[in-house]
Amino acid sequence: MKRKIPCFCDNTFTVEVPEEINLDADPRYVEDILAGHFMNFTCGSCGKKHKPEFPIIVKWPSRGRLIEVLPELDRGAFYLRKEEKGRNKSLETVISYPELAERIALIKDGLSTGVVEALKYYLFVKADESCPEGELSVWYNTKTGDDLEFHIHGIKDNEVAVMRVPAAVYEKTLGDYKKNHRAEPFASLQVKSYCSIQNMLRPDELK
Repeated sequence: MKRKIPCFCDNTFTVEVPEEINLDADPRYVEDILAGHFMNFTCGSCGKKHKPEFPIIVKWPSRGRLIEVLPELDRGAFYLRKEEKGRNKSLETVISYPELAERIALIKDGLSTGVVEALKYYLFVKADESCPEGELSVWYNTKTGDDLEFHIHGIKDNEVAVMRVPAAVYEKTLGDYKKNHRAEPFASLQVKSYCSIQNMLRPDELK
C-alpha cells in the first residue's frame, strides 16, 4: 500500500508499506525490528530520516504468533472500539513499534508475554516507590545468561537503569500465571487482545 510522508522541508514523498509481513518468509525483518530500523524512511529532498507508524499484521508461523500492530496514535481508539465479531482469537495486539520490538524480543527468547508484563509491573511499582515524580517506563530488553534484563527509563534524566531478574523469579511467576492467569496482576494486564502494563497505567477515561 502506498503512503505519503510529509517532511519538515515541505517535501512530501510516497513510500510502499506492506499490510502484513511474515517473519519466517523474510527473517531480516526480525533484526530490523529489534534494531529500530523497521519502517524507517529518508526524505529524498533533505535527507531527514522519518519513523512513521502504520498499522500492520506481523505473522510468525514457526512461533505460532499473529500480531496486530497499531500506531501509538491509535491507542485511545483501541480501548474505545467494540469487540469485533469473528475476530481471530489468536490475533494479539501491540501498540507502537517500540512495543513490537519488545514483543519480538521476548518471543525470540521463548518467554511468556503475560509473565514478562507482570515482571515489568513489579519493577515499575518498586521504581515508583523510590521515584514517584518520575515519568517511568519499563521495557524488556534481553536474556543475560538465564536472567532477564529490563531497562527502566525516567528514574534519572538521560539515564537508563538496568535491572536483572533471576530466572527463578521468572519461573515462579510463570507458575503463578499458569495456575491462575485471571488472578492479579495478570487479569488487569490483559484488555481484549492487548496484554501490556500500559493497560494498568492508562487514564480513567480509557477504562
